[in-house]
Amino acid sequence: MERKQLRITLAVVAVLAACLLTMAPVCAAQNAQLTGAGSTFVYPIMARWIADFQQTHPGTQINYQSIGSGGGILQLKNGLVDFGASDVALTDEQLKTMPGTIIQVPESAGPVCITYNLLNLSKPLRLSGDALAGIFLGKISNWSDPAIAKTNPGVSLPNSTIVVAHRSDGSGTTGIFTTYLSAISPEWKSRVGENISVRWPTGLGGKGSEGVTGIVKQMPGAIGYVELNYAEENHLPVVEMENRAGKFVAPSAATASAAIDAFRAELARDVRLPIVNPGPSAPGAYPISGLTFLLIPKGGNDAGRRETLKQFISYVVSNGQAMATQLHYAPLPASIAKLDESLLRQMQANGQALK
Repeated sequence: MERKQLRITLAVVAVLAACLLTMAPVCAAQNAQLTGAGSTFVYPIMARWIADFQQTHPGTQINYQSIGSGGGILQLKNGLVDFGASDVALTDEQLKTMPGTIIQVPESAGPVCITYNLLNLSKPLRLSGDALAGIFLGKISNWSDPAIAKTNPGVSLPNSTIVVAHRSDGSGTTGIFTTYLSAISPEWKSRVGENISVRWPTGLGGKGSEGVTGIVKQMPGAIGYVELNYAEENHLPVVEMENRAGKFVAPSAATASAAIDAFRAELARDVRLPIVNPGPSAPGAYPISGLTFLLIPKGGNDAGRRETLKQFISYVVSNGQAMATQLHYAPLPASIAKLDESLLRQMQANGQALK
């Protein structure tokens, strides 16, 4: 009898051990703590995605640090975060400097809006690309300049100094903005160029979109570039930009979507290509738009955390897109969302593909 009970006990222990081994990755996934860092552009919708995902995945904690794309890339490079976020994809040269293979997943799109502090305008300010480049080059320094008056007939523009506000930190938003300026201004391209951090010809620097927003709000005559969500929350007006079709277009989720559509064929070949300044066949497109990317190490050691990370990003590029428009982002087209799912299948843990 004692031997029989012993055999039963050992069998039960073996079954429980097998169950615990089977459940271990699940438990790890359910209680994973993930850290991400980077883009301020994506922070408003990222915060919402995280809150919604954590609500349906009890025990999971995701901490996202809105420190700018440059900071996120650096932290990812140093192995300090599980994922980074950037408004500009890494180039082939940048990828070579990373400690391992990086998967770049487009996760949202939106407009970079030009906001300003001018009182008593009867309608939204309108600017051409040439005038905007002239302002940020420091060549147009007064609001009454003919290049601004030309696109604002009948508007009483003040005879006052323009105060330029720009990012002081490495920023994907800056990357999108300077890519646009390089596309429309040969002088900007040769003197300044496009990057997440540039040597600005003029202006005051603010850290993060919060810093630029603060300068514009506090200084009459200021102009700067921020994500639309920041302008909306701070009740700041936005410029209607002239596109290549000759139309003045306000930044919105819909007009950013039109920019994505205009580059559909190019994005199918390389999703990292910029979507600024689409051609005249896209009259409804806002010209300063960009995709943002999640930067994910292909490999890792903790299977539970890796599986949770995959689940989170899969949610972001699928069901999470439903809330994009209400937060002023453009939902990903179905073709790019499908591409994202195939990219996520490259993720591994301990050299093995995730489920």
